[in-house]
Amino acid sequence: MSSITVFRARRIITLNPARPEGPCVAVRDGRILGVGTPEQLRAWGSFEIDERFADKVLLPGFVEGHAHVGEGTYWRYVYCGFQDRMAPDGRIWAGAGSIDAVVERLRQAQSERTDPDGALIGWGFDPIYFKGRRCNRHDLDQVSKTRPVVLLHASGHITNANTVALQAAGYLHTRHEHPGVLLGEDGLPNGELRGPEVMTPVLLKAGYDRAALAGDEAGARAFAQLAVRKGVTTATDLATPIPDAAIEQLLRITASADYPLRFMPALHVRGYTPEQVIERAASLRQRSTDKLLLGLVKAHADGSVQGFTARVRWPHYLGGEQGLWYVEPEYLRRTFALGLRHGVQVHVHTNGDESIDFAMDCLAQALREQPGSDHRFTLQHCQTASRAQLRRMKALGLCANFFANHHYYWGDAHRDITLGIDRAERMNPCRSAQEIGVPYAIHSDAPVTPLGPLHLAWCAVNRLTASGQVLGHYERIDVREALEAVTLGAAYTLHLDHEIGSIETGKRADFAVLEEDPLQVDPGRLKDIAVWGTVLGGQPHAAADQGVKAIA
Repeated sequence: MSSITVFRARRIITLNPARPEGPCVAVRDGRILGVGTPEQLRAWGSFEIDERFADKVLLPGFVEGHAHVGEGTYWRYVYCGFQDRMAPDGRIWAGAGSIDAVVERLRQAQSERTDPDGALIGWGFDPIYFKGRRCNRHDLDQVSKTRPVVLLHASGHITNANTVALQAAGYLHTRHEHPGVLLGEDGLPNGELRGPEVMTPVLLKAGYDRAALAGDEAGARAFAQLAVRKGVTTATDLATPIPDAAIEQLLRITASADYPLRFMPALHVRGYTPEQVIERAASLRQRSTDKLLLGLVKAHADGSVQGFTARVRWPHYLGGEQGLWYVEPEYLRRTFALGLRHGVQVHVHTNGDESIDFAMDCLAQALREQPGSDHRFTLQHCQTASRAQLRRMKALGLCANFFANHHYYWGDAHRDITLGIDRAERMNPCRSAQEIGVPYAIHSDAPVTPLGPLHLAWCAVNRLTASGQVLGHYERIDVREALEAVTLGAAYTLHLDHEIGSIETGKRADFAVLEEDPLQVDPGRLKDIAVWGTVLGGQPHAAADQGVKAIA
C-alpha cells in the first residue's frame, strides 16, 4: 500500500459543510483520505506528518474558470497596461499612465531590437483611462515607420496598428465597410481595429498567432508559475484553437512531474462548423489526463463593455454606440443542440445584456430540439445580467461566471462613460445569483486582468472601484461565499466539483497555502494575503521557487 502523508496546518478550511475545518489532512496517492486530528486519521494506517505548513492556512486549491495562457505568453511582448503588473518571474512592471508613456515604452523596446524588420507587439493597453484620447496609427508611427507595430488592448477585442502593419495586411485604403475598422478624417483606417474579423489579418502579419502560442512551452510554464504564486491549482485557457501540434506539446508539458497545474483549454468555435467543433471536442476529451483536461467548447457572442464592442440593450451605451455581434444565431443554436446531444459542454462569452438574451434564446431553441439536463452550459462574464435574466438562466439550467475584477479596474468608467450608474451598480450580480439559485463563479479573464483569486474575492466582497467608491452595495457577497466562488463554484461550471473545489475524502489533494486566514482578516485585506504556494496532488510547490522578485 502507498504511504500516507499528513499535512498539519494552523487551520484547514475545507469548504465541506459536513466537516468545515480541522488541523490535519491525510493524503495518499495524490488524493485526500480525510481531515481531522492525527488520532482521528490513524484509522487509515501509519503515516508521516509533514510540518512545513504548521503555521499556515490551507484551503482548496483555487480554480480559475476563465483565464488564458496569454497570461504567460504575453510577457515576451511589451507590457503597456495602465496598472502595475507582476510578471511570472515576480518582477513588478510599472503601468504606463498615458498614451505618450505607452509610445515611449514601445520606442524604448524598439531601440533595443537588433532585427531590422520584425514586428513589435505591445499588450495590456486600454485608452478608456485617458479621458477620451484614443491611440491611432500616427501615434504608433512614432515608434517605427519601417516595422509593424501593433498594440493589443487589455480586453483582447481591440488592436491598434501603425501604418506599416495596416499596409502589410492590405488595409490602407478607403473602401472599408466593416464597422470594426475605424476611419480617420482622410477616409483611411485610423489604426484602431475592433473585433476578431478585422484584427486577425493584421495580427497574423505581425507574427501573433494564437494557434502557435496554444502549445508554447515557455508560455505554459510561465502561466503555471503565476498560478502557483496566486494559489491556483486548476486553470482554463477559455478560447484556444488547440491544433494537433499544441495537444502533443501540452500532453508532454503537463505530464512532467514538476508542472504544478491542472490545465483545461477550451476549443474555440472559430473556423469550424457546429458539427466539426463538437466532434473535435468530443474526440479531444478522450485524450484527457490528470493534468490536461480537454473537451470544452467556447463561443463568443459579443465583445467588451469597456471597448464599446459588447451588445447592450436599449438605451445602449451612454454615447449611443452599439457593440458587435461575433456569432450567428443559427450557428450558436446548432452548437448548443449538438453539445447537448453529445455531452459536450459549451461556454459562451456574453458581456452585454443583449448578448445574454441572444444566448438564452439560442439555448431555449436547442433545448426544444434536444432536451438535456445538468448540461451546465455557462455564460461567461455575463456582466450586465438583470434579475429577470438570472431567473431565466436558472430555468434553462445555465451557470454564470462573473468578471468580478471589473468593479475595480473599470467600475468608474462604467459608471461615468460606458453604461451609467444604474447598470454599473448591478454589474456582476453575485448576490442576486446567490438568492435566485443560479450556480456561479468569479474569474479574472487573465491576462485581461491579473490572475489572482484573492483579489477576485476582495472585489466581490467589497465592490470597490479604483477611486475607492462602492459600486453596487446590494450585490456584495460575504467572504465565505467569495471563497466558494473561486473554488467549488468554478469547479461546478467545469463539471469538476466531484474532483476538486473542496477538501474532502476522495478528491484531489490540491490546496492553496496562505500565510493568513481569509475568514479572520478584515475583508478589506483579502487581496493582500500572502500566498506561500500550492499543493497539487499532494506535491507542494512553493511560490518562492518560481523566481526572484525585483522591481522594473
